Amino acid sequence: MDALPVLVVSALLFVAFLVLVVLNRRVKSQSANPADNPLLLLKAGALQNAIFNSANFSSIATDAQGVIQIFNVGAERMLGYLALDVVDKITPADISDPQEVIARAKTLTVELDTPISPGFEALVFKASRGIEDIYELTYIRKDGSRFPAVVSVTALRDAEQTIIGYLLIGTDNTARKEAEEALMRAGALQTAIFNSANFSSIATDAQGVIQIFNVGAERMLGYTALEVVDKITPANISDPQEVIERAESLSQELGEAISPGFEALVFKASRGIEDIYELTYIRKDGSRFPAIVSVTALRDVHDAIIGYLLIGTDNTARKQVEEDQALLDQSLRDQQFYTRSLIESNIDAIMTTDPRGIISDVNHQMESLTGCTRDELIGAPFKNYFTDQKRAEAAIKRVLREGKVTNYELTALARDGKKTVVSYNATTFYDRDRNLKGVFAAARDVTDRKQFEHTLQLNNVELESAKAAAEKANLAKSEFLSSMSHELRTPLNGVLGFAQLMESETPAPSPSQQRSIQQILKGGWYLLRLINEILDLAMIESGKVTISSEPMSLAEVLHDCRVLIGPQATKREIELIFPKFDDPYYIHADLTRVKQVMINLLSNAIKYNRIGGTVTVRCTLQEKHVRVHVKDTGAGLAPEQIAQLFQPFNRLGQEDSIEEGTGIGLVVTKQLVELMKGTIGVDSARGVGTEFWVDFPASNGPELGVPTEVAVARLQAVAAVPASSVQRTLLYVEDNPANLALVEQLIERRSDLKLLTAVNGHLGIVLARACQPDVILMDINLPGLSGFGCLKLLQNDPTTAHIPVMALSANAVPRDIEKGMEAGFFRYLTKPIKVVEFMDALDVALHYASEHGLGEERGAQR
Repeated sequence: MDALPVLVVSALLFVAFLVLVVLNRRVKSQSANPADNPLLLLKAGALQNAIFNSANFSSIATDAQGVIQIFNVGAERMLGYLALDVVDKITPADISDPQEVIARAKTLTVELDTPISPGFEALVFKASRGIEDIYELTYIRKDGSRFPAVVSVTALRDAEQTIIGYLLIGTDNTARKEAEEALMRAGALQTAIFNSANFSSIATDAQGVIQIFNVGAERMLGYTALEVVDKITPANISDPQEVIERAESLSQELGEAISPGFEALVFKASRGIEDIYELTYIRKDGSRFPAIVSVTALRDVHDAIIGYLLIGTDNTARKQVEEDQALLDQSLRDQQFYTRSLIESNIDAIMTTDPRGIISDVNHQMESLTGCTRDELIGAPFKNYFTDQKRAEAAIKRVLREGKVTNYELTALARDGKKTVVSYNATTFYDRDRNLKGVFAAARDVTDRKQFEHTLQLNNVELESAKAAAEKANLAKSEFLSSMSHELRTPLNGVLGFAQLMESETPAPSPSQQRSIQQILKGGWYLLRLINEILDLAMIESGKVTISSEPMSLAEVLHDCRVLIGPQATKREIELIFPKFDDPYYIHADLTRVKQVMINLLSNAIKYNRIGGTVTVRCTLQEKHVRVHVKDTGAGLAPEQIAQLFQPFNRLGQEDSIEEGTGIGLVVTKQLVELMKGTIGVDSARGVGTEFWVDFPASNGPELGVPTEVAVARLQAVAAVPASSVQRTLLYVEDNPANLALVEQLIERRSDLKLLTAVNGHLGIVLARACQPDVILMDINLPGLSGFGCLKLLQNDPTTAHIPVMALSANAVPRDIEKGMEAGFFRYLTKPIKVVEFMDALDVALHYASEHGLGEERGAQR
């Protein structure tokens, strides 16, 4: 409600009340009988009733102390109290906002320079002084809610002008407050629109010349207001081609010729037609952006057009959204096409069902499986197309319960009666809100597989039998290899052992004898190498070779190889050139096998080199490998020879040459390299020489661990010379007379050793317990009790457990050596004996015995 009407009504009520009071006084003064002025009393009573019974005003009358005496219908409606709740009980201050009453008291105190109490006195102070008083106050209803009120206060006086009470007439001011706020908002809205940086507000005169160019227009278009006001029209900042097209379109639409300029932009608005269109605006810098423009004609009081208002918004974001949506729609269409193509191209019968098991979609394979069309299948129960409908229905329920089913077999039943066994896989699927939509299932024809499984079961016995036969043959092959190794090495042990003894006899053999001995040794060692290479190849091909890879220093490996191969190079007058290894190279491989590979390559480079030639070894670091090159200056190889290089027993035409060879060394080398996850290759040219290269996996340096007590003792014993002058005892358990004789002659050359012999394991155990030898040398293949059996008895006997036992056996395949070391042999030496190696091993064992064996026992006895 507006403030002026409220004040007028309040004033009228106030005047009416004064008239009522005056009339009552006149009546009382003129006559005590109301009947004397019936018309006057009637009018006065009617006015009084109208005021006090009005539901639109709260009329509250109090006595002089402010206690409420009258509380009219309007007051009850506005405040929620009944007259009985307040009359003679409270003052109007009790239903007013206490903070506002206090604030009013303070304001009046300052204004009137009189202390005023913050209570009822503050509400009526001006009226008590005869000052007109109308103010705003917040009333508090019985339920605690509040509303703004305009209150008019009048002092009630008797005939002597003494104040006998007060009348407070109030009106609900809520509507007026809301109207004021709305007007304020409207003003703020108008200001916000014209000052908004988000809208371009352009106002023109009737001819279209720009008069107002707001902040938003400046920001969007890059012009300042000074650059456009009174200078151009909005058509000058619009795409000219679009303006022309708009003019043509409107001319056709409205059947009237429209000029392609400002007129085309405002024509509809000038005819009172609502007009919102899309247009491209051109910024000051020439860039463009799409805009949505709303045009309104501005009119004066006579409805004459005095200008136009064009409000524009940047439509770039919406355009981008539309483009993105278009792309998304196209992507969805493409995806639907792709999904459909994927489903149709699947070899399985695909179907989807709702949660009830009703088919909602199928592919062509499902049509073929059932003999029904897609239209016939969609809407039908899934279970209808299988021989066991209960099992089919259970499948759907299981998918819904567990989320998926795999390899669930069903038998599909086609319309023509054909039955097909299918493997059924299914899962549940959901919409984007995770609402269950149904089951996605794929059924694959497994008829052929079932037939194959049946056939496989029938052949299972034969397969098992064949497998057992293959395993038996493989085992027989392994046993044959081990046996052949033993049988060949045993006689070679005697040949090479005695030849080494003869070579080192004192006095020395004659030159003629020396040459004979050297031929024996040469032939023997060659035969041993041939045996080793054949066994290596056989073991590799049977998968029996085990590789124990570890980080190692390539420099150390090549140093050892140089020492071993040096005498061969010196004999052939071949210069060996090895790298200096300024940078460390580490590889991850099997130490023994790496040495075997490098010795083979170096030996070949020397063997097939020219007299006085060179063998150059160099190393290069690749990305994940270390490459070792071995280059010779020999005759080189032709391309056809390189192609046959790694074929077993192929010596590339060297069969009749003076150089010995088996033709399998490089084959073994290649397979060992590949077992260590490396690569081997060769480059060669006739008359230039040959270069082999091997790639080993690169590695970081090995972590240094703490050596074990036994390892430390063995390492120390290598360089140690037995300090004791007491003769030590060696017990040799061997059933072969030639081997016994060979070791006897070897030990005769050592004054520090006494040899005991035993021809079988049982006798060896007896002698070991009785004589307490320092070291025991044990053959493996003994009659009756094997070397392994003897070792176990010796280890379990406290009187012999401390004695180091070395194996000396012709069982020389890697598996035999590993088995021996795992069993607990101190060393495992293989036949034929290499004298230097044998003596070194014997010294290590004797030193270990003195440190850990008999020395402790004898010390304890003393």
